[in-house]
Amino acid sequence: MPFATITGWGKCMPPAILSNTDLSTFLDTDDEWIRSRTGINERRVSHVSLGEMGYVAASRALAAAGLTAADLDLIVFGTCSMDEQVPNMASWLQKRIGADGAGAMDVNTACTSFLYGLTTASSMIKTGVVRNALIIGGELISSLMDWDNRNVSVLFGDGCAAVVLQATSREEGVLADKLGCYGNVRGILQVHGIGTRYANQGWVLGDTDWVFDGQEIFKRAVVGMSRACEAVLGLRGLGPDDVDLVVPHQANLRIIEAVVKRAGIPMERCFVNIHRYGNMSSATVPVALVEALEEGRVKPGCNLLLTGFGAGLSWSAHVLRWGERTLPLGKSDVELPPCKRSALEMVQSYRALKHGSRLRSD
Repeated sequence: MPFATITGWGKCMPPAILSNTDLSTFLDTDDEWIRSRTGINERRVSHVSLGEMGYVAASRALAAAGLTAADLDLIVFGTCSMDEQVPNMASWLQKRIGADGAGAMDVNTACTSFLYGLTTASSMIKTGVVRNALIIGGELISSLMDWDNRNVSVLFGDGCAAVVLQATSREEGVLADKLGCYGNVRGILQVHGIGTRYANQGWVLGDTDWVFDGQEIFKRAVVGMSRACEAVLGLRGLGPDDVDLVVPHQANLRIIEAVVKRAGIPMERCFVNIHRYGNMSSATVPVALVEALEEGRVKPGCNLLLTGFGAGLSWSAHVLRWGERTLPLGKSDVELPPCKRSALEMVQSYRALKHGSRLRSD
């Protein structure tokens, strides 16, 4: 049975930065309050669609792998903030990059969507269904955010990243994975206003109401991620000393620290970039992986531990052995168009459109 190894990687981060100080201009908060509770200093707000971010990230990942879109057999787009649901995001990207005939599917498990997509694509490679796959994790959350809700608006940001998986006879890539969900408590992290159940209940499209029980989410996230990490390490007979780098979902610095501590791994061997981007949902793990490569934190043959949690309440962990190459084979010249507005200006425009637009009666 073949293995599925990562041969290409690329990210797309919108240039507009929304700082904690920017948020304090319309929320009852300040930089110290946000940083001390979350570890977040700033986040990105996109001036383009999720699809366009995905196009840039995918182009860079393909160039890094030395492949063209025509080489792809499968595209898996992990997101919960798709530009449209029908048809799906993956088919849009297939057309945009010119991957004619490639299978195209979306995966939505919220923040774990990329990781669930990684399992989906690697399993299909291992069973011989496909040989080359593109997996994207991306979110455009700013347009869906309830910006006047301090519990959530300080946490999230936009971003996207992609990886290329290829079949190989070498024992590398995803070697063990564990997926799970605490569906009985799905209501502790929920976005009202998205989906057909709201179509005839007086909701205006795009106007959302976020449920976010921070304390319960923290508890479940730490337990779920920790158990998943223990399970996948056990499947490979690995201990804490065998893990060269942890690449976790970047939702809250305290959650990351708690999970790594439970795993018995020092924080020096954990990659953290939450201070730069906040919680980008399904994009956090692939963006962190790309930046770990860019910063030289990923070495040939090293063992990576990827883990995350998301609404549902989904959770997962993956043991991934890196291949021989840590530098891209090529570089894409695809770039985002210039951004003409500041992040705060874009957020204020969202607030102006949505303020008071909810028509439902409580």
